Amino acid sequence: MPAKGESVDADVVIAGGGVIGTAIAWRAASEGFSVTLVDPDKNADKASLVAAGMLGPVSESVFGERDLLNLNLLAVGRFPSFNEELEAATGLITGLRTEGTLAVAYNAGDLAALNRLTEFRHSIGLNAEPLDARQCRALEPFLAPTIRGGVLAIGDLSVDNRRYLAALRAAAANAGVKRLTGTVTAVAAGDGEATVSAFLDGAPGVTEISAYDAVVAAGFATSQVAGLPDEIRRAVRPVKGQLLRLRHPETMPRVATRTIRAIVQGRDVYIVPRADGEVVVGATQEERDDRDITAGAVHDLLRDAVTALPAISELILAEASAGLRPGSEDNGPIVGRVGPGEPVIVATGHFRNGILLSAATADAVAALLTGTEPDPAWAPFQPGRLEHPGGLR
Repeated sequence: MPAKGESVDADVVIAGGGVIGTAIAWRAASEGFSVTLVDPDKNADKASLVAAGMLGPVSESVFGERDLLNLNLLAVGRFPSFNEELEAATGLITGLRTEGTLAVAYNAGDLAALNRLTEFRHSIGLNAEPLDARQCRALEPFLAPTIRGGVLAIGDLSVDNRRYLAALRAAAANAGVKRLTGTVTAVAAGDGEATVSAFLDGAPGVTEISAYDAVVAAGFATSQVAGLPDEIRRAVRPVKGQLLRLRHPETMPRVATRTIRAIVQGRDVYIVPRADGEVVVGATQEERDDRDITAGAVHDLLRDAVTALPAISELILAEASAGLRPGSEDNGPIVGRVGPGEPVIVATGHFRNGILLSAATADAVAALLTGTEPDPAWAPFQPGRLEHPGGLR
């Protein structure tokens, strides 16, 4: 690891303060690097804050994404120990839950589609236990009597995303990460160092921050950072998601004990309970770049959630929110140096899996910073693949 010299402001400068950027900052600082993190601090813009916190590589696995599945399985295996370190470092509780995900089908067509996915998951060695309707309702008594059957995805987890991000921020601060509020506009490399240009709150004009390595973890806004290769900027796009947060009336029993993923007439809706009684219902997936809450999205989410779990209608609507996920051309993250020996690293494109992949991404970037190789599961997700589309399986 290089020692900090007079020519740089920090060993590592990170653009982006969501779960990816903050997890990397904490991990890098834990390795002994001096770290500066530049964060716009626009909470409404953060996909990290507008998420359900599902860590579901089994229940979300689909045909044709084996590389991504392998990476997600690595990530879910790493998450509990990373979370334990995080809670120990901060004294904060993130709300990690380990009951698995119950996927249920509303009608015969939905059940047939779920069964096809279950057969695929069994064929690649995933732990998914088929259940009939009675067994589903034994696990979750508030399910609708019309539910036809389901599958319990053992090994899926969930975490309270807002508590998790708060803990990451606290851990980073405790580890000495310097956090600046502002927006990174450009990154440049030269003479083995990187320079990040940013508009910082309270500072006139553009501030330049130099480091041995720069990490761009700016989510969908990665496409707006000048100086990155064009293929990376083109590959990342915003994908809008809307979700609801509900809470129980004081005298009402909890309507769910684990994550429920329901297929209702071909549509997916997930219901994620929190330990404090909050229930998250989500989420839409829209090729849009606004953060407007639409009446149609609220209607559709509630309609499908109530169809699967009628008692949802008795909960209090506490919040409707929207965020922009960082989608990529092939749905896979983009993590690695932008070129051999380059002092610029990207960590973006995590799409629906930002919370799940945060710990594994922090490990991968820490490996790059220390000159070692990330886990082989990351090999298909390096930036170089964007020059040759079609590389993922």
